[in-house]
Amino acid sequence: MEYKAKYITGDIKLSCYEDKFFKSDILFDQHILVWFISGETRIVQADATYLFKKGDIFLIPRNQLATILNYPTDSQPHKTVVMHLTTERLRAYYAKMNVKPEVVVSPRILCYNNHPLLESCLSSLVPYFDMKDLPEDIAALKITEAITILRTIDKKIDNVLANFEEPGKIDLASYMEKNFMFNLPLERFGYLTGRSLTTFKRDFKRIFNATPQRWLTLKRLELAHYQFVEKNKKPIDVCYESGFENLSHFSYAFKKHFGYTPTELLAQKENK
Repeated sequence: MEYKAKYITGDIKLSCYEDKFFKSDILFDQHILVWFISGETRIVQADATYLFKKGDIFLIPRNQLATILNYPTDSQPHKTVVMHLTTERLRAYYAKMNVKPEVVVSPRILCYNNHPLLESCLSSLVPYFDMKDLPEDIAALKITEAITILRTIDKKIDNVLANFEEPGKIDLASYMEKNFMFNLPLERFGYLTGRSLTTFKRDFKRIFNATPQRWLTLKRLELAHYQFVEKNKKPIDVCYESGFENLSHFSYAFKKHFGYTPTELLAQKENK
């Protein structure tokens, strides 16, 4: 896979994937504002799936788990302008405002497709990527402009951007049942549930009577089987959406557990 990135600063980049496909499970530590120039992305979360393409603009709130699937389309690379709205910068922005955000439980991706103000702001960044020694102040002004536009067009965005709380200790069972398909290190699952790694493993063993690794593998295989039987999905899509990293390992684990491969299961369905 050929990946290219040009940076104005560490918080603003032009991202370009020129291969046929890219997949990653990600925890977003900061809010991310994205404008699509070309290509397609499918973002899979626990309770929703999004498809974004040329012209789309969206905000991914921080501390969100997602599977990212990037697809070049029409012989065009997957190209986006990506702006990080960091906690540090947002604290400075809101410092002199009397904003009291409401608690938003697991905020979803926010879509602002083809909005002229945001599109103008983000598209104006493109010429800067070919410049050298761009002053930091210009980049800071563009981020401030984007935040101001978001607050103008979305009256509830302060509930997301002005909320600086870190994840507190939450119900481990319900969280893992909802998010087991994301292939993240156990340390990150611990952070998102408000626990150290040691406490996470201890609580997990007590609740599920199994190690996290064993339980996660079984849950992902059960989800994969359901996707084949009830949704009739392709093996490659099921592999990535159920938390596995490559098709060969997924097929091996699936056969070891169920006694037949995904291809054999689908063939059995067709012959019924």
